[in-house]
Amino acid sequence: MSRYRNVLLFFTLSVLWGGSFVAIEVGLDYYSPVLYAAYRFDIAALLLVTYVLVTEDAPLPRTRGDTAAIALSGGLSVAANNSLLFVGQQYTTSGIAAITYSLVPIVTAATAAAWVGASSLDARGAIGVVLAFLGVSLVAQPDPANLVGGVTVGVALIFVGVIAVSVASVGLRVVETSFSSITLTGWAMLFGAAAMHGISVGLGEPQRLPATELPAVVALVFLGVFSSALAYSIYFTLLDRLGAFEINLVSYVVPVVATVGGVVLLSEPVTWLTVAGFLVIVSGFVLVKRHAIAEEVPKLTARVGGIL
Repeated sequence: MSRYRNVLLFFTLSVLWGGSFVAIEVGLDYYSPVLYAAYRFDIAALLLVTYVLVTEDAPLPRTRGDTAAIALSGGLSVAANNSLLFVGQQYTTSGIAAITYSLVPIVTAATAAAWVGASSLDARGAIGVVLAFLGVSLVAQPDPANLVGGVTVGVALIFVGVIAVSVASVGLRVVETSFSSITLTGWAMLFGAAAMHGISVGLGEPQRLPATELPAVVALVFLGVFSSALAYSIYFTLLDRLGAFEINLVSYVVPVVATVGGVVLLSEPVTWLTVAGFLVIVSGFVLVKRHAIAEEVPKLTARVGGIL
């Protein structure tokens, strides 16, 4: 029964994170982008920090490492990443944004190799990174006559956000903390939400209370409650049960969900370059993670066989 639950949770997580890109597109019709991102994490932080305070034995940061981890994760993974993602999605479709975001495991591996040397990134792995970047260039659909506008700008902004997430992920490996991952995530969301409100004011975005129009309410509730607070709870549950490799596979289901959701709900177009770019990125992931794939695929096959 637990095997079925894990599969259900995996695809639930894929739907929640894939749907988040569609919800962002909907909400951008009602909000300035960074303010919208801040409201998302206001809700998520309220829920997760409350959960942490009620359930965790050590819910408060106590060491310098705790504070550093919150600042690193909240500043880069939450504030910088989501500010760039929400601004970037003004220029892209849900699918293109999700495909660009699927670079996170690849860029993280490259960052780890460059920063701490904790990676098996050899020559073929380096080719995989290059392939992934080539895939993004296909997704971005660069127009030589208009490199400072359109999809190219959106993809570039989201890609910088991917780098921020990757740097934070690798940086957290060298920071010692005294609390759990979900506790860190809750406080990082709170820190990041406050930072994004400051960024929003600094950028001169119009400040307004949350919109009351039904599409805006549904989109914000979905983002704050389901694709943030609930999704991260599922993520850490699956991380404990399945391990890092299998949970990273969700990165390549999410773009499919986002693309299909964008087409069905928002009538977004899908070009052959978008599909080709995604396949090239997946090929890059296979090269970068080929050693882990060789180790984990037999285990994954056995699990699937046990379910069937």
